[in-house]
Amino acid sequence: MNAHNINPTRKAALKEIIKDLHAGTPLATVKVKANDLLRSCSPLEIALIEEELIQEGMPAEQVREFCDIHLEAFKEGLEAHTLDVDASHPLWILMEEHKRMLGFTQNLRDLVNTFQTLKDFKAAKSHWVQLQQLIDHFKSAEKHYLREENVLFPYLEKHGITQPPAIMWAEHNEIHALEKRLYSLVDKHAEYEYTTFITDLSELVLMLAEMLAGHFHKENNILFPTGLRVITAKEWTKIRHDFDEIGYCCFTPTPQPVQNLVIPASPGVVGDESMIQFETGALSSQVIQAIFNTLPVDITFVDTEDRVLFYSESGGRIFTRTKAVIGRTVQACHPQKSLHKVQQILDDFRAGKREAAAFWINLKGRMIYIRYFPVLDSNDRYLGCLEVTQDVTEIQALEGEKRLLD
Repeated sequence: MNAHNINPTRKAALKEIIKDLHAGTPLATVKVKANDLLRSCSPLEIALIEEELIQEGMPAEQVREFCDIHLEAFKEGLEAHTLDVDASHPLWILMEEHKRMLGFTQNLRDLVNTFQTLKDFKAAKSHWVQLQQLIDHFKSAEKHYLREENVLFPYLEKHGITQPPAIMWAEHNEIHALEKRLYSLVDKHAEYEYTTFITDLSELVLMLAEMLAGHFHKENNILFPTGLRVITAKEWTKIRHDFDEIGYCCFTPTPQPVQNLVIPASPGVVGDESMIQFETGALSSQVIQAIFNTLPVDITFVDTEDRVLFYSESGGRIFTRTKAVIGRTVQACHPQKSLHKVQQILDDFRAGKREAAAFWINLKGRMIYIRYFPVLDSNDRYLGCLEVTQDVTEIQALEGEKRLLD
């Protein structure tokens, strides 16, 4: 954060403004007191100041709760910082997806209004296909959040912007929770009286619309302009490459210009000098890479400083990983609500109190088995943590014996 040049006096004054807002000082009073400063504030300054306030002890949840008030207070200054990017830029793509998702929420609200004029599910049947199509749009939008969490956020963190992405990720979790309630309601609609269903549907759609509007406004006006200020042009081309690997929702974006394309390095010719000796044999780095990518499990290794050093690239990874995660702390790779579990596992591994940790979850109809193991050297010194994730749906279904080849 010290790499970003903000006048110390100006920064202190802006911090006092945010502290005053948190202390309950009316927004109108704050605007009268420091109108010129508010009008000239940049998104980067707000992001860095919120970062410092959290590091100084202000609860992240409190900062997040007052984000909308910060936006309103600094509205004029923020509106002066438009994003000058073309249609192939990752930020333009994210903002266009925001626009289209908000359009979907408006379509949902219009559809709810139509449902409210009807008497029962039979009368609503002709509109049900439209409802399912809109639900499918929101489900496909998962890629939007994956690109932010696994590509954009790590790059922001590399430039000292850590707390704003964490706040946005926490909001992603709230959005997902609300969407799951919406999907469940629609899937189980037959269990409801029509009027109860419409009341619940109307409430969820309104909550989702308001949550998305507020969340996208924060990203468009603070997070994205901050990213444009701190992330380099070369990094943006890498980000776009990683975006392309994850995939898109809502629309197909303009291809990245040929001169900006990131061409992944090809593996070199492996000779005998590259063989890595083990007690039980020797393998080339090329073969080791291929073995990791062939294993029917996803592997991620975190070092002694809790930083991601390696992940396997087996086809159809269960949880998204991109090269932007390399060097990122494992704590930053998990949402706030699960950090205490992650930290407890790592602390127990370091202290020799635990030999493994295991979890299993239902994900999109599949049973996913997630295990963590401490990696120790021959003297039992802690080298890091290995995460192994496996889809065990077919394994669970095994019965009897199979002794013959198909």
